Amino acid sequence: MRMTRDRIGFFKSMAREYGDVSSVLIGGQQVVMLTHPDDIRDVLVTHGRLFTKGRALERAKQLVGEGILTSEGALHLRQRRLVQPAFHRARIAAYAEQMAELSGQLSDGWRDGGELDANAEMMRLTLNIVAATLFSATVDDEAKEIASALDDAFDAFSFGYGPLTALLDRIPTPSRRRFREGRARLDATIYRIIRDRRASPEDRGDFLSMLLTATDTEGDGQGMSDEQLRDEAITIFLAGHETTANLLTWSWLLLARHPHVESSLHAELDAVLDGGRLPTLDDLPRLPYTRNVLAEVMRFYPPAYMIGRRSTAEYQVRDYTFEPRTVFLLPQVIVHRDRRWWPNPDTFDPDRWRTPDESRPKFAYFPFGAGTRVCVGEQFAWMEGTLALATLARRWRVHVPGPDPGLDPIITLRPKDGLPARLERRKRS
Repeated sequence: MRMTRDRIGFFKSMAREYGDVSSVLIGGQQVVMLTHPDDIRDVLVTHGRLFTKGRALERAKQLVGEGILTSEGALHLRQRRLVQPAFHRARIAAYAEQMAELSGQLSDGWRDGGELDANAEMMRLTLNIVAATLFSATVDDEAKEIASALDDAFDAFSFGYGPLTALLDRIPTPSRRRFREGRARLDATIYRIIRDRRASPEDRGDFLSMLLTATDTEGDGQGMSDEQLRDEAITIFLAGHETTANLLTWSWLLLARHPHVESSLHAELDAVLDGGRLPTLDDLPRLPYTRNVLAEVMRFYPPAYMIGRRSTAEYQVRDYTFEPRTVFLLPQVIVHRDRRWWPNPDTFDPDRWRTPDESRPKFAYFPFGAGTRVCVGEQFAWMEGTLALATLARRWRVHVPGPDPGLDPIITLRPKDGLPARLERRKRS
């Protein structure tokens, strides 16, 4: 089977042809895709110690360094101990007001009948949220520059499984030059923030304050160097806005295509946010349908669409035995629509989340991963997505007049060429 430009289509065809355990050589590397929840559980949890990160995230070190996303072994455990307290529930609760306020500022700047790229708007919003809540920084003036830098950096990963990847990484192609320039611009922003905070180290209640003062009390008793701070900061800076921006973008598309779902969402927002006020932290338990919309969007278009792992030892899956250093792919983008676990899998239905389906295997849905490498920012993402969607949808409908965008699966699942949209101010009854 030959790899095509349609990466997701290629892996879907593998699953259709070969079932839950499919194997293919890509650039001389054996790649095994697992689509049964039990096998996925075993790789991520039961036998997680036998795996390291996959090839794509190994290459991502060129951008994010040895941050919590890419580090391995003892370093990963140390960094996770230092990072995790910043995402404790009580800590992230303090971010709710800023999330709603920044979303409200974006809403105030929209105009009835205005045309925009919804994906670019969501990228700008979540970039400002992650800068404000995690770094107490304002980057709105730099948002376009940072977004351009991210695009250039991500483009360098589009050929991650090609047989000549290692060689191409060393050749000064235009793509590689853009990557290096993009990384340099990102570094300039992050190191500037770190430098300013070193000079004024008071606790501002944000993520960076936690990292600056954190010490590894269970290990060497030391804190982070500037380089380690850079790696963790840029990891959160990128992951904290890229995935949520895509989640919100796909939400607008699916709401535009399903008016009955949009109406139910608006009904909940009108009942809870009386008078159209901004949502608060206390409103989150009263917005179950809003959260269910996001859960269903992540089933349809999971921003983290595929997890990769590399085996460190011989590994057996059912009757198959695979050599060490085999790459295993665990594709949310396929499993989340498997009709064995999901009735009417191609129907967008937030009501399916109203009550848990006890018959469904746990790992039929894993948008944030699992095991020791489960996304440390999961609760932050849920809160950010719910507050942002509620804030914007309370006043606006977003129409998508053109066809559905194609998929652009690089590191996250982006819409190809953005999401051109038209705004309509809601008329509340």
